[in-house]
Amino acid sequence: METLFAVLHVVSAVFIVGPMAILPMTAMRAVRAGNAGQVEVLAKSTNLISLLSLLVVFFGFGVMGLADKKYGLSITTPWILWSLILYVIALGLTLFLVVPTMRRAAEAIRGAEAGRAGEAGQAEPSRYPAIAAGSGVASLLLVAVVVLMVWKP
Repeated sequence: METLFAVLHVVSAVFIVGPMAILPMTAMRAVRAGNAGQVEVLAKSTNLISLLSLLVVFFGFGVMGLADKKYGLSITTPWILWSLILYVIALGLTLFLVVPTMRRAAEAIRGAEAGRAGEAGQAEPSRYPAIAAGSGVASLLLVAVVVLMVWKP
C-alpha cells in the first residue's frame, strides 16, 4: 500500500503541481498578446489545478503514515514540515495573488477592447509584473519542496 501511495504522490505532483507552476507563465504570454479569453480560461485552470494540488499533500500524508516506523517520520520531521510550509505559501500566492490578478488582467483587457477610457493599454503594464512575480516566487517555492522531498536532509 505504501508503494501505491508513493506512486500516486509522485504522479500527482508531476501532473498537477507541474501545471500549477506553468499555467500562469502561459497566461503572461496571453496578457502580453491582449487575449482576454485565454487569460480567463488560464485563471480558471490555474485555480482548479491549484486546489487539486491538495491531493499531492493527501497522498504524501499517506506515504508518511504507511512508512516503516524505523524512519520516524511525522509532520514535525524537519524536511516534511518545511515542505508543507513552503507548499502552503506557494498555494496561497497562487490562489490569493496570481489567480485574482489574472482575472483582473482579463477584465482590463476586455475593457481596453471595449474602448473604455483610461484603461486602454493599461492591462499589461499594471497586471503583468504581479503575475510574473507571484508565479515566479510560487514556482521557486515548489522547486524547493521538490529538493526537500528528494534530499530529505
